[in-house]
Amino acid sequence: MAKWFQSGRRRDICVLLAGADEGELTGQRLKTRLERRYDTRIDPKSFYGALSAMEDAGFLEHRTEGIADKYSLTDGGERRLREQFEWMAENLGE
Repeated sequence: MAKWFQSGRRRDICVLLAGADEGELTGQRLKTRLERRYDTRIDPKSFYGALSAMEDAGFLEHRTEGIADKYSLTDGGERRLREQFEWMAENLGE
């Protein structure tokens, strides 16, 4: 497994993107959903740094629509997320 996926935040970003309508979310909406899940504020520099690293690794892509950047999983990101899900299901006995 790629080292980038060892981060819980990065895994959660992938989960949110996989479940998003039309398979994409704006960066701000993604950040807001994570903050609600964690019940804490996430430093924007840290958050967008994670998105950038995931994009550089080929697991996310983004496009600009108006003033918003929209993020989605690449095929590689989707595959890694599915592998993670299978591993978790095996270890949880389900």
